[in-house]
Amino acid sequence: MHTRLYRNGVLEKEGFPIEDVSDYVGDPENTVWFDLCSPTPGDLGVIGEELGLHELAVEDVLNDHQRPKVDVYDNHLFITVYGVHFDEGRLDPVEVNIFVTKNALVTVRQSDHFDIREVTRRWDGASRLAGHGVTFLLHGLLDYVVDSQFDLVQDLDARAEAMEESLFEDQVRDGRQLQREMYELRKNTTKLRKITMPMREVLGTLLRRDQDLVADRVMAPYYEDVYDHVLRVTEWVESIRDMLANVRETRLAQQGFRLNEIMKRVTSWAAIIAVPTMITGFYGQNVPYPGEGQAWGFWLSTVLVAVTSVALYSVFKKKDWL
Repeated sequence: MHTRLYRNGVLEKEGFPIEDVSDYVGDPENTVWFDLCSPTPGDLGVIGEELGLHELAVEDVLNDHQRPKVDVYDNHLFITVYGVHFDEGRLDPVEVNIFVTKNALVTVRQSDHFDIREVTRRWDGASRLAGHGVTFLLHGLLDYVVDSQFDLVQDLDARAEAMEESLFEDQVRDGRQLQREMYELRKNTTKLRKITMPMREVLGTLLRRDQDLVADRVMAPYYEDVYDHVLRVTEWVESIRDMLANVRETRLAQQGFRLNEIMKRVTSWAAIIAVPTMITGFYGQNVPYPGEGQAWGFWLSTVLVAVTSVALYSVFKKKDWL
């Protein structure tokens, strides 16, 4: 069981059954956290009744693919965020729904791909702030979510830069492989943008001065630090999208330039071949012509073929068409 009980800022119990939560929530000196992974509608209904959760918030948990948001109700907050998880090279966001009451924090994970143990380790690392109750717990959770997104956007940026530099390497890469990598990177960046852009609104709502449920002068700077990371992530994602757009345009320009080079070479060789063909065709007529049946006619045609071929090759080479 992922459960914890804090009393006056001190961790007293963890791993106790969720059924015991109702015994601890009634004491305002206690702060309770428990985690649910892929719960059934019946489980959510019981938790909702015990904590007095709004039915619309419980309904949103059952409906997947919610947008990152904060819903403010009379006695609690409902927050939706997304953790990052990769499945065979593709970004597969994990939805995490959070209920925040005055002395209880409930996390509902879509799957176990979201590492809740890393969140508890962060809480343990900042235990000096545990006296701030759910404000402390919520900060640790959001900080882990945003830091995970920040690490991912750093990795995507490094891959985008490597792809950009590879365009001008002397060794030509496989075009299909490069196109596939570019497609996957753009797709992952688009998915990341969808879950990071609304996070500005989430943190902005929590930092509002009229939001008393998690308002805390001591914890406010920590939330502002998370908000700053959110802004950096969103700006970084936008820069990656611009970089990928430039990579795509550069790739298309390179392909067009290469096609032009190929066409110039093909056209030049066609011209070199066409002139000797014309000369030999003239001397192959079935009607009388100058030099017919004479040695000098053969040597004249041979010299013309050689001279025109060399002349055309020199001209095209000078113009860098060959």
